[in-house]
Amino acid sequence: MRLPGNESDNIEDRRGGGGRGGVIAGGGIGTIAIVVVALLLGVDPRELFQEGGLIDQINQQEAPARPAGPAADDGTRRFVAQVLATTEESWGGLFQQAGQRYQPPRLVLFSGQTSSGCGQATATIGPFYCPEDQRVYIDLDFLSAMQRQLNAPGDFARAYVIAHEVGHHVQQQLGIIQRVNAARSTMNERDSNALSVRLELQADCFAGVWAYRTQQVHRILEDGDVESGLNAAASVGDDRLQRRTQGQVVPESFTHGTSAQRMRWFRQGLEQGEIRACDTFNGRL
Repeated sequence: MRLPGNESDNIEDRRGGGGRGGVIAGGGIGTIAIVVVALLLGVDPRELFQEGGLIDQINQQEAPARPAGPAADDGTRRFVAQVLATTEESWGGLFQQAGQRYQPPRLVLFSGQTSSGCGQATATIGPFYCPEDQRVYIDLDFLSAMQRQLNAPGDFARAYVIAHEVGHHVQQQLGIIQRVNAARSTMNERDSNALSVRLELQADCFAGVWAYRTQQVHRILEDGDVESGLNAAASVGDDRLQRRTQGQVVPESFTHGTSAQRMRWFRQGLEQGEIRACDTFNGRL
């Protein structure tokens, strides 16, 4: 993957404690935790902060927060900033074509845990988008662990994760998340989960649209990149993760879609490069 050198300024680096909450003692993400994290690759994790949620299942011992201050620059941070810059360029252009103005999200880098508009975020949650503060939250350890433990290597796989979360911000800008949340509030759990799947698959498709648009301008793709992105999408399919974590697949509990669905919709956006190609709310998935 060949990224242009410009970096986004919409990066908020809270690594090192930064006064936004302590770090988890004995940090790092274990094999089981990262698999659970991948199930949650998506939007608004507030249900995890409720009693009996994932947070209660993890033995946390909060250490004192380290002094505030930016973390040292590094290659991964530059990579994230460069990918974010390409999302701003591609979505900015698409919105402009439609006579609208794209307001890019802030992307928060953190380690251990941090606060968000959707509650306290920890490394075990994985990357997510919070509609309340319109920020994307990423613990950079997740990107490394994803490559090692979910068999999703390559820079394009990491870029897909970022583009998927930015895709949720695009949904927020278009009013899609607001409409979905209103509809889900009146549904039973099964129907609510099914609607959540359609929201997540659209974010996968939007990640594909980003890749198409960025490829047209900057020729970022190299041999194997498309396969890397598709493999990343497949790695976080509900069916694959449930089979790995609990030994069985429960379709009615899906919230993100199967591996095949996630691959299909990512490819759809990648091949057509248009928002209208990503209507996951009508027709078959």
